[in-house]
Amino acid sequence: MEGYQNPFLERKHYYEHTEWIAEHISQYFGESPASVFTEIPVLDLRVDVHLIRPENAPFNILLTSGMSTLEMEVDEGIENPEELAFAELMLLIPKNIEFGQVYTGENVNDWILTILKRTAKFPHFYNTWIGVGHTIQAEADLSPYGHDTDYVAGIILPSLTFDRNFTEIRRDGRKINIYCILPLYMNELEFKIEKGYNAFVDLLKKWNGPEILDLNRENLISKKSLWDRFLRK
Repeated sequence: MEGYQNPFLERKHYYEHTEWIAEHISQYFGESPASVFTEIPVLDLRVDVHLIRPENAPFNILLTSGMSTLEMEVDEGIENPEELAFAELMLLIPKNIEFGQVYTGENVNDWILTILKRTAKFPHFYNTWIGVGHTIQAEADLSPYGHDTDYVAGIILPSLTFDRNFTEIRRDGRKINIYCILPLYMNELEFKIEKGYNAFVDLLKKWNGPEILDLNRENLISKKSLWDRFLRK
């Protein structure tokens, strides 16, 4: 784009992290079928998304690659900031979800990829960091990620499916965290902001839903009965 200047050109890039992630996937899942949604053209930070299809699992996996090419600016006062400086995002999806061959942002189910790509870029555009418990909204006006979903935000969570052997990549004195992201409806986001992360986790525990993305998930607090049962005891 003429006149556009990449805001990250002067930042230190850790391009080797993309190789580490690819090797990590191969090591963990072997020859499981996989494909990559590559971002073209790249006007700022390139964030690709691996689609992994484990043969013996009831889900497929979307995993970003590119978020960790830049170091996040962890808040001062956070203990062991070097443990939180690099991250990638993961989303488990049903086997039957399909995508177009090329990511445009407008295809059916592209909003799922948009959640990952947009959230992965957020900390670098705003010189901040994200970790477990943080929520990132889709748009400033709280409009949804796409025309075919009502999800307006996402919350960063630790994986319930995978242990540290998969969710932590440690090489050359660095650590890349792999976090899960759960899409949120408007009032779920408002609840988390008002009540805090621990209260939201309590709500999730009582819901006891699967970690796999549900395109038609029931709103956790949309009905008064749910609010009374889970939150006001």
